[in-house]
Amino acid sequence: MPKEQWPLIPDVAGLTQFLSSELSSKTDVKNDYDKLLDEISLAQKSIKNIEDILSFIRGLKDVSVGNSVRGFSNEELIKLESEICTKIVSKLDVELPNKESPYHKLAKWISIDREKPVEVFTTNYDLLMEQTFEDLSIPYFDGFVGSRQSFFDLRSVEDDLIPNHWTRLWKIHGSINWFQKKNHQVFRSSRTKEIDASQLIYPSHLKYDQSRKMPFLALMDQLSRFLRKPNALLIISGYSFNDEHINDCILGSLRANPNSMVISMLFGSLTEKNKENDSTTEKYPKGVDAALNRGNLAIWAKDEAIIGTVRGKWKLGALLEDEDNLANCLSKRDDEEAALCDLDLGDFSKMGDFLQALIGYNQTLLDEITLLILVPYKTLVALPLE
Repeated sequence: MPKEQWPLIPDVAGLTQFLSSELSSKTDVKNDYDKLLDEISLAQKSIKNIEDILSFIRGLKDVSVGNSVRGFSNEELIKLESEICTKIVSKLDVELPNKESPYHKLAKWISIDREKPVEVFTTNYDLLMEQTFEDLSIPYFDGFVGSRQSFFDLRSVEDDLIPNHWTRLWKIHGSINWFQKKNHQVFRSSRTKEIDASQLIYPSHLKYDQSRKMPFLALMDQLSRFLRKPNALLIISGYSFNDEHINDCILGSLRANPNSMVISMLFGSLTEKNKENDSTTEKYPKGVDAALNRGNLAIWAKDEAIIGTVRGKWKLGALLEDEDNLANCLSKRDDEEAALCDLDLGDFSKMGDFLQALIGYNQTLLDEITLLILVPYKTLVALPLE
């Protein structure tokens, strides 16, 4: 893609900036969105994260029926939530430009025949994984059945009634094509711009009534259920460990099942330098803290890793042949000791190249290198091992 069109979809911070530019007042007079941000700041919550903004507005909405809260009526809050979700859809309802994307390379690797299915858990609301699977005719199941207004089938999810060659796609923060009717029934539809219903984008982890809570609760249970299977392996990409509910699910499952393993691929280095005072801060403090205290959680960044609760820099232990350096994911540092190197698998584009190179790779050599099972931005891929 041309640089001016990249990234195709923004991260949470970029999406929040987009919403502010679209919804904030263009004059000196504050509108309802500006007033909402003021109230969020007064409550000492973040206005730089759209998921925090949605959590706040939904919290107010639940207690504003028949009254006003922080200067907002229930009708005004419902309108604000709808405007926010509509803008999110307008930004995220896009398509991948071709079939050579990292998503397609991931999907080709997922499509390899296995005795047990691959499960993909993602916090993304977009439809890029769905597009990829359909582009490549890869069957998948996301918990919904039907065609016109597909409904969530809890029994199929919990009892695992789907064929093994179908990939499981679990969208644990909702999707731009999920909707909720006034009677609280949840359905999925491709008509994202035509349906007059509440869109289920980010559940915000409030104490919803059971009917609204159900899809998200079932999918989080599915993540926990997977990690409690014997010798389960979960590979994470693009997740910064800032969602306490996902953290609790992962860490609780790892404590309950010491034989399971989680490897998290992080973008860039583990630390960053403050240009003003040359101090160093952790970029992923919650992830680092968790990995230093859990032997079955490893985090791999560009320059460092934490494996078995031990932190250290990447170093080539032996001469690496070019043919074994798949997709050139390892690179020596020019300005460091010759033995130190960088691992670029936290970059989803590089990861896609790696997965493409891994397909058909000499299987006898896989015993001599670390077996990596990888993924897309903000996505978790689960593979049960024998």
